[in-house]
Amino acid sequence: MKHRIVVLGAGYAGAFAAGNLAHRLSPADTEITVVNAVPDFVERMRLHQLAAGRDIAFRRLADVFAGTEVRLRLARVTGVDPERRTVALAGEDGTGGGGGAGELAYDTLLYALGSSVADHGVPGVAEHAFDVTGLSSALRLRERLAGLGAGGSVLVVGEGLTGIEAATEFAEARPDLSVALAARGQLGAWLSPKARRHLHQAFDRLGITVHEHTVVEAVEPERASTAGGGSLPADVTVWSAGFAVHPIAAASGLEVAETGQIVVDRTMRSVSHPDVYAAGDCAYAIGDNGRPLPMSCASAGVTNMQATAAIVARLTGGAVPTTALAYYGNHISLGRRDAIFQMVDGEARSKSWFLGGRTAARLKAGVLGTAAWGIAHPTFGLPKRKHRLPTPAGRAGVGVAA
Repeated sequence: MKHRIVVLGAGYAGAFAAGNLAHRLSPADTEITVVNAVPDFVERMRLHQLAAGRDIAFRRLADVFAGTEVRLRLARVTGVDPERRTVALAGEDGTGGGGGAGELAYDTLLYALGSSVADHGVPGVAEHAFDVTGLSSALRLRERLAGLGAGGSVLVVGEGLTGIEAATEFAEARPDLSVALAARGQLGAWLSPKARRHLHQAFDRLGITVHEHTVVEAVEPERASTAGGGSLPADVTVWSAGFAVHPIAAASGLEVAETGQIVVDRTMRSVSHPDVYAAGDCAYAIGDNGRPLPMSCASAGVTNMQATAAIVARLTGGAVPTTALAYYGNHISLGRRDAIFQMVDGEARSKSWFLGGRTAARLKAGVLGTAAWGIAHPTFGLPKRKHRLPTPAGRAGVGVAA
């Protein structure tokens, strides 16, 4: 029997890991299946651009995995049973019907379902707010913004990277709109002083109004209510106040952190179920600085590389290598022609040096292009030899070796 590897999710972490595993393991004794709800590789870091009206063509996953023998299954994951080593699937229409429905068995599972928008229990977010954490939600926002006439108001809630990039992209693409951002604290507080000054200058240049130290307590169709009884006008409210993982992992019995993320060891292996690995936003991984890695594309990169290296090593009887689990800095787009590149130290504190302007924008564009290219070339620069697994008689416990 072939060793069955199932990868849940084909975002930055899942798609790269699946291709890497397929290129490094022999199809003679491994079978790799990727489960994803949509047929495209969605570049999440560009969804705010899509929502703002830019034409972005995402690659089909079938083309990404062409020639790798990776099996692609289009379905939604509705549950995981780590005791039986099965995954429950439903069709894309949500009814459980169609070709995507059923149950999928695995020997090794790589859980990479990512994250979605976190509403933090704020009333009205689910009913009235928009977000850019998924393809369908970004397209919904794109349609709403396209139908918004001159003078319309857009309020972005959240001063993190997503909120900053969304607000600047909307303001640049639609200068006829009134764009504002509500920040719980100070805008760019984590940046170095010079980078923070550059950020504020960009917001001023684009005409974005910033409401600092403002807590949104409810979202309504045409406004957002704030702490203290105030309100902010908003024909469109874009919620970017953090990420949350799907409760599937917690419901499955896997050990999870308070965030719902799967608790993993240094090799991205579940601490409660050794035949399960996690990568990306859904993994509660401790970085080399002793702190949990943030939910980000950068973290998806380092965690999926560690997970795939560990899976290959354990399946083939090799020594498990450790890859760096470090966070080096932030690339923040400020529209199409401006950006900030801020390096951080080992304690995740911003260094005094930063890069801004068109050069930083070109660097950010290069990062986006490299990330997308890397999905289709997951083993670039590595030896091209495919590893074989032990003989069939020795495969029974290969997925759970220490």
